[in-house]
Amino acid sequence: MARDHILAIDQGTTSTRVVVYDDRLKPAGSAQIEVSPSFPRPGWVEHDPSALVASATTLIPKAVAAARLSADRIACVGITNQRETTVVWDRATGSPIYPAIVWQDRRTADACRALAEHAGRIAELTGLVIDPYFSATKICWILDHVLGARARANAGDLAAGTVDSYLLWCLSKGSIHATDVTNASRTSLMDLRAREWSDELCGLFDVPREILPRIVPSYGTLGATSGLGSGFDGIPICGIAGDQHASLIGHGCVSAGQAKCTYGTGAFLLVHTGSRPVASRHGLLTTLAASAEGAEARYALEGSVFTAGAAVQWFRDGLKAIGDAPMIDQLSLEANSESELIFVPALSGLGAPHWSPEARGTIFGVTRGTSVADLARATLEGIAFETADLVTAAAADLGAPIGELRVDGGLARSDPFLQYQADLLGAPIRRGAETESTALGAALLAAVGVGLLSDLETAVKLLDTGGRVFSPRVDAATRDRKIERWRRAVETVVHHYQK
Repeated sequence: MARDHILAIDQGTTSTRVVVYDDRLKPAGSAQIEVSPSFPRPGWVEHDPSALVASATTLIPKAVAAARLSADRIACVGITNQRETTVVWDRATGSPIYPAIVWQDRRTADACRALAEHAGRIAELTGLVIDPYFSATKICWILDHVLGARARANAGDLAAGTVDSYLLWCLSKGSIHATDVTNASRTSLMDLRAREWSDELCGLFDVPREILPRIVPSYGTLGATSGLGSGFDGIPICGIAGDQHASLIGHGCVSAGQAKCTYGTGAFLLVHTGSRPVASRHGLLTTLAASAEGAEARYALEGSVFTAGAAVQWFRDGLKAIGDAPMIDQLSLEANSESELIFVPALSGLGAPHWSPEARGTIFGVTRGTSVADLARATLEGIAFETADLVTAAAADLGAPIGELRVDGGLARSDPFLQYQADLLGAPIRRGAETESTALGAALLAAVGVGLLSDLETAVKLLDTGGRVFSPRVDAATRDRKIERWRRAVETVVHHYQK
């Protein structure tokens, strides 16, 4: 039988999915499991790294079985992952020395403030701001807070990396210690233009270069699976990209000016800028898009909202206002149309373009007439306001408006939310036929990497670009009034929590 299917592992913040695709990039079977982070202290967010790996290895045979295939039909594996989340492990045993510190974690805010005088140089080299979001200060924190860790790192006994690196290590039985350029570009340790670890940055963040993985292209054969058993050993691993970069590919955004936003735990806008790295003047980040070996680097502008779907989870689990997440849609439609309630959902601080790690969720405009329905709508609108800030910043950086915005992720299944988003943007939004483009992007990269598909441009032509378009329904004056109230609210939050 021909090896003509692709297995994509999508390891996210709250769930792991494994999806099997055929050679036309159509899903054939999948399996999914929740992987809940823990919150040991205010501002701290952690994962059990071994549990993340176990979730993937457990799902692999289940997804293949769901596709009604045997392991010998799998041509290659693609990996996509929650970015910035950091793991340090023992090279000899593969065991983590501390829980994974998740991208949302804020514990290194003071360490970031201490580096403020280097902000310009770090931005020049990495395209990033100084923020606890990124991996470098997380690695340093683990080395400084686990007994003997720094000495062991200096002795060569430890390895560090993001979730893709740890998955690669475990899936290959310790034979691969690598990360792709997209994940490396989120660490604050890679020179964006050289696509190599920077000794200067490693020195600034006090991270030994020797514990870092080698940086590899986003597609091409990296090695093969080992230790999985049941016919799953020896499968080439041929594609890796951080989740948002994989989603960009999954939406078919491979040319300058194309844009997507993924609404998962957070919300992430990426605008492809081609071979030109655009330095943001409006609080966004310059990052690498998926790039091939020996080819010209590809870049994107990115803005990140730390709390998107997580705000709906809080509304469900924290307030216990609804029984399941989709119930917020109908509830929001019952809100008072005259309500001016504003919720700034900074439950894990504010990301781009405000960059206020100390900020916390704040509600404005509560009256005796405020209802839970009003708060439901304010929650969805708060996420939409934050995303609109990103789109506005990207348009200012590029000197041109963003045209159609392609969207995916769990929250993109909500019709009311996407209508709020279109109203606040004053521009159309396209929800693709495939609302989970992250795994699809990883599969596409792996298929090109193994030679199942000839090249990236040919592969994206297979993607379904249909779906539903949401057009704005409010007039410009109404939109401007709403945005002005939002801006005043955000300014108040940032000022109140500023240290």
